[in-house]
Amino acid sequence: MSKASGFIQEFRDFAVKGNAVDLAVGVIIGAAFGKIVDSVVKDLIMPLVNFILGGQVDFSNKFLVLSMPEGYTGPMTYADLSAAGANVLAWGNFVTILINFILLALVVFIIVKMINSARRKDEEVAPAAPAAPAEDVVVLREIRDLLRK
Repeated sequence: MSKASGFIQEFRDFAVKGNAVDLAVGVIIGAAFGKIVDSVVKDLIMPLVNFILGGQVDFSNKFLVLSMPEGYTGPMTYADLSAAGANVLAWGNFVTILINFILLALVVFIIVKMINSARRKDEEVAPAAPAAPAEDVVVLREIRDLLRK
């Protein structure tokens, strides 16, 4: 067998093992879950924050201009200032991402807590079977039984 076919075989064995497939599934689900959390923040939480604060609060468009390009007279939006080369501290975008992270961590914590609770209930319902004796113990018992005959 050549080195190339050995490499291909080794890669195939790696790629189809459970751990690699589980990791791929986790990454895909994580990306989709990130979009869901982003939507929860943008479409559910921020409207409630806006309602409570009595106005339109859009953290993603909050910024502080540190330095302005010479002669700039365009709109004072983050996108326009960044495109013009202004030095802009986009603290609002950071706040939005931080809220997303906190929500994501909270949801993952709740899911893990529910899974652990379900596992504990399963263990209470069906107690674990006693561990099988070690191989040397089994052999010694067989010898003992043969000697008794």
